Amino acid sequence: MRKIGIVAMLAAATTFISVLISSCTATPKQDTTEFDQYYKDLPFEMGKVSRPSIPSRSANLLDFGGNGNGIDLNTEAFKDAIDWLSERGGGHLIVPAGIWYTGPIELKSNIDLHITPDAIIIFNPERSLYPIVRTSFEGLETARCESPIHAEGATNVSITGGGVIDGNGQDWRACKKSKLTSAQWKSFLARGGYLNPEGNCWYPSEAYYRAEQMSNMNVPPASLSDEELEEIKDFLRPVMISLRNCTNVLLEDCSFQNSPSWNIHPLMCTNLIVKNVTVRNPWFAQNGDGIDIESCTNTLLVDSSFDVGDDGICIKSGKDEDGRRRGIPTKGLIVDGCTVYHGHGGFVVGSEMSGGVEDVKVSNCRFLGTDVGLRFKSKRGRGGVVRNIYINDIYMTDIVTETLLFDLHYGGKSAVEALEDGNGEAKVETFPVDETTPEFRDITISNVVCNGAGRAMYFNGIPEMPVSNVSVSDCTVKSQKGVEINYAANVTFRNVNIVPESGEPVKANKVENLAIE
Repeated sequence: MRKIGIVAMLAAATTFISVLISSCTATPKQDTTEFDQYYKDLPFEMGKVSRPSIPSRSANLLDFGGNGNGIDLNTEAFKDAIDWLSERGGGHLIVPAGIWYTGPIELKSNIDLHITPDAIIIFNPERSLYPIVRTSFEGLETARCESPIHAEGATNVSITGGGVIDGNGQDWRACKKSKLTSAQWKSFLARGGYLNPEGNCWYPSEAYYRAEQMSNMNVPPASLSDEELEEIKDFLRPVMISLRNCTNVLLEDCSFQNSPSWNIHPLMCTNLIVKNVTVRNPWFAQNGDGIDIESCTNTLLVDSSFDVGDDGICIKSGKDEDGRRRGIPTKGLIVDGCTVYHGHGGFVVGSEMSGGVEDVKVSNCRFLGTDVGLRFKSKRGRGGVVRNIYINDIYMTDIVTETLLFDLHYGGKSAVEALEDGNGEAKVETFPVDETTPEFRDITISNVVCNGAGRAMYFNGIPEMPVSNVSVSDCTVKSQKGVEINYAANVTFRNVNIVPESGEPVKANKVENLAIE
């Protein structure tokens, strides 16, 4: 009788949630003023975002054979429920309290995946559940395993409710010994897998290791056949949330964690809202980015936190020839009220920015213990223009390397790794300017306070296209070293207080028109 009573209470609770969603969260007429505060005094024109229009209809995963016991596989239950809603024009799929073990989930137009606060979705890492698909990763068109949650070409799609999505990433990622405690390293070795010849990196399999040796930044050779790709399937780690060519997208209130590679990857999306989400990865997670906003138009990222193994908030637009051929910049982006804890960078642009990045405002953010605070990175061969970036009211503590970094000689390493290898002024010759030349210009930064950094700022530009038109004002930085600028033009420091433990506050080399006021 007691067991029946609990089931009845759960059913009643989920029915109540269904009714609540039906009556409160979806109306035919959208509120176009909800986010107006973020557009006040915006220094560029940008289309206003609004929530997706989701029909009030709802379905409960329990009604489609779902079982939240953490054991049974719910792949078919998710598919059946989403199909049922889709056939009727869309609605809210309610995931009630429980641990929902599943394979990949495909979202469709007019669908809200509503994960209630006590619900946890955990993805089964069994490779056979994830077919190899053509997609984009690291800015290149390539093959990867299908993402745990994915949508392509969908309109009006959302993930809401306050629950947790866990990608079981520890079963996908390689891991370096240097990033683990001795106890953690022993636990990895006890799982089997494969140890590289040097004995300093653990891999899920020898096939993963072999694939890494022949690949370029996690992207396998384009010449591999389907059979050869299947042989290295372990290596083809997917991003956890892949939203490709979607319009009217909302991610709100949920926690996204432990991804196989990047956590959240909106690609070529329009009208994207990310609000009050928590994104977490172990700090040693290879390619464990928080969110990678790539070639998207009109995006609002607010009130969210990131604690990850790579860049926290990262802006991209494709890599090299693939990115230039796509030719879609990330344009019209507001980032406000976000916190980044551990990560290679707090707010990052690049290095895959070949389609360009423009019209971006970042404000009221905190970076606490990231490797770099504001990180701009690229290299020759990328092309692309990064411009019209406005950054203000940023507060940082315990930044391992630079508060502000422009690195036009990016070599695929974190700033900490590059520093350990010696990343002083690059001795480079001048190259001809062409479509492969990256350009960073028209960047305004104000009211930044940093209490503790390895170096206040570092501009590491290229002579044929210096970092140009950078204005930094009303900033205070306490750091071990001051500012170093190489290959820049039209740089203005106004009311900038640099307090280094040693050396000059500002050291400039090959800088045209440096004004310190």
